[in-house]
Amino acid sequence: MRVPLSWLRTFVPELTATPDEIAAALLRAGLEVEQVHRYGDDITGVVVGRVLDVEELTDFKKPIRFCHVDVGSRVHEVVCGATNFVAGDLVPFALPGASLPGGFQIATRQTYNRTSDGMICSAAELGLAESSPGILVLPADSPLGADVVDLLQLRDEVLDIAVTPDRGYSLSVRGVARETATAFGVPFVDPGLLAAAPVDGGYDVQLDDPGCDRYVARIVTGFDPTLPSPPWLQRRLVRAGMRPISLAVDVTNHVMLELGQPLHAFDLATLQGAVVVRRATEGERLVTLDGQERALHPGDLLITDDSGPIALAGVMGGAATEISEATTGILLESAHFEPSSITRTARRHRLPSEASKRYERGVDPDLAPAAAEAAVRLLGELGGAVAGPVTDVDHRAPRPQLQLPVDKPGQVAGRAYDRGTVLQRLADIGCEVTGDQVLLVTPPPWRPDLTGPAELVEEVIRLEGYDTVPVALPTAPAGRGLTDSQRLRRRASRSLAAAGLVEVVTPPFVAESLVEGLGQSHHQPPRLLNPLSEEEGLLRPSLLPGLVTALLRNVGRGLPDVALYETGSVFRGAGTPVARVPKTSQRPTDEELAALDAALPSQPRHAGVALAGRRAGRAVAVGDAVEVFLALGQALGVTLTVTRGQEAPYHPGRCALLLLDGEPVGAAGELHPRVVAAHGLPPRSVAGEVDLDRLVQVAAAGGPVAAPVVSSYPPSSVDVALVVADDVLAADVERSVRAGAGELLEAIRLFDVFTGPQVGEGRKSLAYALRFRAPDRTLTDVEVLRARDTAVARAAADHGAVLRGA
Repeated sequence: MRVPLSWLRTFVPELTATPDEIAAALLRAGLEVEQVHRYGDDITGVVVGRVLDVEELTDFKKPIRFCHVDVGSRVHEVVCGATNFVAGDLVPFALPGASLPGGFQIATRQTYNRTSDGMICSAAELGLAESSPGILVLPADSPLGADVVDLLQLRDEVLDIAVTPDRGYSLSVRGVARETATAFGVPFVDPGLLAAAPVDGGYDVQLDDPGCDRYVARIVTGFDPTLPSPPWLQRRLVRAGMRPISLAVDVTNHVMLELGQPLHAFDLATLQGAVVVRRATEGERLVTLDGQERALHPGDLLITDDSGPIALAGVMGGAATEISEATTGILLESAHFEPSSITRTARRHRLPSEASKRYERGVDPDLAPAAAEAAVRLLGELGGAVAGPVTDVDHRAPRPQLQLPVDKPGQVAGRAYDRGTVLQRLADIGCEVTGDQVLLVTPPPWRPDLTGPAELVEEVIRLEGYDTVPVALPTAPAGRGLTDSQRLRRRASRSLAAAGLVEVVTPPFVAESLVEGLGQSHHQPPRLLNPLSEEEGLLRPSLLPGLVTALLRNVGRGLPDVALYETGSVFRGAGTPVARVPKTSQRPTDEELAALDAALPSQPRHAGVALAGRRAGRAVAVGDAVEVFLALGQALGVTLTVTRGQEAPYHPGRCALLLLDGEPVGAAGELHPRVVAAHGLPPRSVAGEVDLDRLVQVAAAGGPVAAPVVSSYPPSSVDVALVVADDVLAADVERSVRAGAGELLEAIRLFDVFTGPQVGEGRKSLAYALRFRAPDRTLTDVEVLRARDTAVARAAADHGAVLRGA
């Protein structure tokens, strides 16, 4: 919100503080003043001049005029390209040596074969508009030779305020002026107290939806659409960040900026029958003021007449009833709409507007008649309009009354506030207060954010100054530390990081095409009703979509060798609708919370990995992902087993199923060539995912993990290559080797798989590295070889394994 201080001071007439002091005071009161803009100081040497004559120069391709301009002290010759003025008009004239915004210097120069001794200025050149079609013609009573900066009040300061969602009242000069008056302890003249005209049977208005609880309609006739907005009105709009359009539109925008009440002007001649506020029906369409035809949603709140929709309530008007250059009769709308309805409509149509921005944050419902009256008076003063009948349909509910213990602000802030201070601060924000030790507080209508005692406490502390709250660390209660599940999840994450993988955190929102491409649609991912992006409208049913995307991004940035992991929730099943949404004014009951939880989709926590390129000096393989998950299980104290699997999106012949107590808990494998090609991934990329919640649950039930025995004696390593049939799983052979080697075996690792004529058709060679160690002695060669032979014998008995080269 941009607030010109010259405008603000009209409501705080006793304010004498400098712009920087005002900004500091508002910042201390909780309004974020981002910048103070200063205007007019860079304009010098621009005076009021009278055009004496105009000569059209016809030797050029574009219109060029040679004029004589009288500034009172002398007559200047000037060349000008604008054509919207005539002899006798008063114009802003920049003398030679003058300075304009942006450091533009004016000098006498030769142009178009004439001498130009100055410049006639447009509104844009004076900083009054972003662009202008011609010269700024001044009022006929402007004194000749007067300084234009003083005449047009161009010298001003503007506060640029970032308004938070709970401070909707600050989206108006009125709201910021009230905060300023409170900060400096000076009187505030409320423009919202303007006496409205009595209701006298005006235009027929019907409220058929509770999304609108008040609608004021004012008829004005005899309006002259050819009259321009006066300079002071245009200046205020431009300084506040809006573009002057026409007198009728500028008046409604001026009232909105001043009071915070959005208005809309309908061309009275285009309306057909009564104005009805209702919801849209299926198939209805509306062409809005931006020229876009919009398909309406049944949740959209509309302003309609007998012809159908004529405006998106609180968002944007329709083109069919737009004010035009021929409009002489106007129906002025000043209404109050329910904030959430406007928010959903604006977001649904991607149509943010100055009106919707205010309605979303809450508009003062008592302000509608005063705002309409202010606009009618301006249309009469500036456009010759005559006020007609008044309609005020009022379905407002009574304002709630809140209870506040008088000592509550002091308890929260950690410092004492006497009763008089609390009463004064509540009065400063417009509250009506009664009671003694427990105050009965009625919030003002312009503060819909004050819904409970916590908000009232915040207002007292804010106005007294956050800097007066003592800085003292509270004494923390003795903590109980992490839960067993939290410790196990952290242990899992450390295990994955220790395996050389880098953690990523990806968004839970995924594209439906990516889910289908990875074969995850059978998990029934929930669809978002209001997604941040239309392309990513689902909640992830697996960690794989995010990991694949992160993998592709890293490879695309020139990192050929990538190893990533993520732990996080996945979402499966669409959930069930809630019969009744609890109110936010009080804590939901246990039954309501249980119903909400039951309606949610399943959200298990998973752990996933994705690898590409090379790892440990060789190309990544399925075994790398399997080894990572086996180490994860070992870190948690659970034993995972591996068997052949066939799961999407993995290669059907290179997929391992991870089992816990014989039940599948995850899978790992080489991504299917179709997936690799579709997403541009490196060939033979590997991924995997396990149900971390299931692992943690079993680990927690099993109690603490036994610490491994650490031996101080050296290990003995030996390699064995076992030839088995092609259909024998390496994991099964490994289990047999472990069982046969006994307690002396400390570790086993598969480091090579070989096929070829050397081992025979239909057979393969599995090479394992075995590490033996005893806790109390150094093993002899005899003991190591005996353990190896026992392991080979067990593999031979279980799987027909033959020691290669034997």
